[in-house]
Amino acid sequence: MPRSVRRRRTLTVSLLGGSLILSGCGMLRPETADRDDGPLTLGFVNGGTSPFHTCLEAAVDDTARNNLAELHIANSRQDAATELANIEDMIARQVDAIIVQTVDVDALRDDIAKARSADVPVFLTSVVPEDTADLLGAVVVDLEHVGRLDAGWIEKDAAGKEVQVGIVAGAPGAASDLLVGGFESALPAGAEVVANQPGMFDPGKARKVAEQMIQDHPDLDYAFVANEEMAFAVREAFDSAGADTVRIVTVNGTDEGLAALKDGRFAATVANSAADTGELAVTNTIGLLRDWDADRIAHTPVRLVTKSNADTAPLYCPPNAG
Repeated sequence: MPRSVRRRRTLTVSLLGGSLILSGCGMLRPETADRDDGPLTLGFVNGGTSPFHTCLEAAVDDTARNNLAELHIANSRQDAATELANIEDMIARQVDAIIVQTVDVDALRDDIAKARSADVPVFLTSVVPEDTADLLGAVVVDLEHVGRLDAGWIEKDAAGKEVQVGIVAGAPGAASDLLVGGFESALPAGAEVVANQPGMFDPGKARKVAEQMIQDHPDLDYAFVANEEMAFAVREAFDSAGADTVRIVTVNGTDEGLAALKDGRFAATVANSAADTGELAVTNTIGLLRDWDADRIAHTPVRLVTKSNADTAPLYCPPNAG
């Protein structure tokens, strides 16, 4: 088993507490489990189809299989109304719990209320509302901190100079708002945000945003892009406009993103492993349903990655994700 995988397994055990032991790759069994308990049925409502969502789904699926849980999967495709319909479908399937990668934290209130009225607990990935009392639990990525890490890299690289910064955000709501908010709050005084437009986590839309951005601001120094998939499109748009000196900072830590760090297309990214998030979501959901000693709110580790440390970045995606 690769060293990065072993580290993840150790992290999962420590988060779940001393009553759990590791038995096989990703298989967690309690020392005092009630062996008469039947297998659990879980629902997973994914929020989109980006590489992050794909890798998250693969990790959820792998870990559910390793823990002998039946899994039903649906995708909301960045639409809050579809998310609610998916929640209702999971309730109709009588799942034991629903794991949700939400598209909108505000709209999520209706989802949670609908599931709660049917006595189906909800476990969230990546983000949570301010009040978590009605949740079974969550695995949270500190997205504001992720944004601050990228801004911190710009502060160091700019070294006190006045610079222009553009932002290609994701879809309004949930993850993107937290990322951008953290990024803007940590920029140095000499950094002026001259453009901030949503790319909707869509490379085609992000490319059009970048084309207009560099046309309106030809002296742009840096661009913050809310995920690596969009960042590749932004890089192509800048390069086509002769703006190959614009430094791009972004988010994810995929294999492709690490390669882009090494060859200079990206300046920095923040690794927030979808594999870690998905694995912890399933193991903690099962632990909480079984009344084992599992954390209700756990955190996915994040890490700033540049060319100098790209070779030691954590595994982003399960090996079989495609």
